[in-house]
Amino acid sequence: MTAAAKSSTQIAERITEAMLARKLAPGTRLGEQQLAELFGVSRTQIREALTRLVTRGIVTVSARRGWYVIEPTPEDARDAFEARRVLELGLLRHARPIGADAIRKLRQHVEREQAALEGDDVATRSFLLGDFHVCLCESFGNTLLADTLRDLTTRTTLTAMQYQSSHHARQSCAEHVGIVAALEGGDLELAEQLMHNHLCNVEAGLDQSLRSDSLSPLRQALAPLSENADFATSPPLKEF
Repeated sequence: MTAAAKSSTQIAERITEAMLARKLAPGTRLGEQQLAELFGVSRTQIREALTRLVTRGIVTVSARRGWYVIEPTPEDARDAFEARRVLELGLLRHARPIGADAIRKLRQHVEREQAALEGDDVATRSFLLGDFHVCLCESFGNTLLADTLRDLTTRTTLTAMQYQSSHHARQSCAEHVGIVAALEGGDLELAEQLMHNHLCNVEAGLDQSLRSDSLSPLRQALAPLSENADFATSPPLKEF
């Protein structure tokens, strides 16, 4: 691998991590010049990195508008969750029990999740909750599935960005703890069932939030700006 190719790979992974940490919102424009200045590389290398992300389905490009983080629809999210169920449950169904070193790494991971929850570190919390599933794939030694799952998890994270509450995050962390405990006990069947329940719970939480307030993004965008006197003195928007 050439130095340029390696650099573009690293840049692509940094951008993916920012999405998982909810630092890059859906629809964010990814300017070539700004990214080139930020990473200290050429625009050619930036284009290579962004092309990798287009191929992985988490960035879109338009000749007129440039590069943007994808904006998944609820239907896109459901497709991604279905793909995750096939991948993750299939992995657990056909896997052998994992070793003590892998269990220790998974336990350390959920401990970091718990610390991020207690410290109210939203970015770290979001990244770790998504990365748990990638780490689980890596624990079974399947890096190809881990790479695929990272992209699927990024898609579901982008969709849920405006909707996951701290309650949902705490529930997800607790469910991760249960999955690791089942793996530590060598009960892959239980781990599979817990994973199925977990993915269904996360998807159901997203569906409920979308149904309860589908206009939330528009409501936030059109909320009065306190710094602007004209807006601040105008009547508040009605609740939809």
